[in-house]
Amino acid sequence: MRLSQSLPLVAEITPEKFEDLRRNISAEWILQALQATGTASVRTRRLPAQVVVWLVIAIALFRNRSIHDVVSKLNLALPGISPTAASSTVTEARARLGHEPMEWLFTVSADQWAHGSARQHAWHGLALYGADGTTLRAPDSPDNAQAFGYSRGYRGESAYPLVRAVGLLALRSHLLAAVAFGDYKTSELAYAEQLWPSVPNNSLTIVDRLFFSAAVLIPLARDGENRHWLIRAKKNLKWRILQRFSPRDALVEMNVSKVARAKNPTLPKTWVLRAIKYQRKGFRVQTVLTSLLDAQAFPAAEVATLYHERWELELAYDEIKTEMLEREESLRSKSPAAIRQELWGIFIAYNLVRLEMERAADDAGVEPLRISFVAALRLICDEWLWCAIAAPGAIPRHLRDLRASLKTLILPPRRTQRSYPRAVKIKMSNYARKRR
Repeated sequence: MRLSQSLPLVAEITPEKFEDLRRNISAEWILQALQATGTASVRTRRLPAQVVVWLVIAIALFRNRSIHDVVSKLNLALPGISPTAASSTVTEARARLGHEPMEWLFTVSADQWAHGSARQHAWHGLALYGADGTTLRAPDSPDNAQAFGYSRGYRGESAYPLVRAVGLLALRSHLLAAVAFGDYKTSELAYAEQLWPSVPNNSLTIVDRLFFSAAVLIPLARDGENRHWLIRAKKNLKWRILQRFSPRDALVEMNVSKVARAKNPTLPKTWVLRAIKYQRKGFRVQTVLTSLLDAQAFPAAEVATLYHERWELELAYDEIKTEMLEREESLRSKSPAAIRQELWGIFIAYNLVRLEMERAADDAGVEPLRISFVAALRLICDEWLWCAIAAPGAIPRHLRDLRASLKTLILPPRRTQRSYPRAVKIKMSNYARKRR
């Protein structure tokens, strides 16, 4: 049977029990992902490719269950002689699928969900994004060590190989718009440059001050229409004042280093940006730099306040690593290829939860960040387990109840003036460090 003939059969395989998630990720998207990457199941299997896609998403949501248990509890395997698929069958099915369909599916879904959300919650007509990096631990094995590498500091080599990732986030809904990840030795700036083609026109991207580089920020603004950035200034930066809008708001000019221009000849010798000084009660004077040069259209006080929404990206990473992955020491997959597949499944699963939260917030007339992620995640996981054993006819009513339940998880408004000095309650152990 040809691939084009097998694709409709794969679509029919998915049980009605998955209707709760298929309403967000259509079967057509999955078929297109399998077709684009050549990974559709040509013959009927207990775990065909389309079902394995849902398995990869499910193991991200059910971090406290083994992969084999996820297959069993969610009835992901097709009916057959055995009530569940063997462990070797699950491993082989994931290997056949690979990571490419999951990456394709994330890209297509994020393009629709996250960018639409950023436009819906715009600031002065600009879709609002944040970009920053993080790391995730991989199981300690020679293959992972070679593929991802370790960090090295004054205390020695890290205990686990590290995957470095940089995400582009719709700040006011926490939906991931794009992610670039790979080995640890590649810098965050290099991964960030891979994300800039995903940044739409008429947007503002807030980045961490470590991203300050003419080679990174100039292309972000220059290679699009009305694309802007906002960043906190480093202490050692120097510039020339061209024009003062107010005592703490000025148009400034900076030199672009010869090293940067040698690597990228398209960079200019100088660039013009805006420097805004401000001070919050109890803190030192800070300066933010931005490509928003129009002082009347973008008032300095509003720009300074807006910068602190960058912290939403840190909160999103916390939701993924602490709540979804339950602060486990490492990802669960054992090989580099499986880790890449698992990560794309994690990003899709996170967006699915956040999408439901945004829709519930719209129904309740509140901002998406006013819905509790922890409570929403638990509720959605409980509902999926329930739908896996429920009669298909009862599922639509239960899903309506889910949306209604999400609306009860509204948090109080953010208290933006609270202060959290950086400190730890428990220090590192004095035991010897265990290394390979």
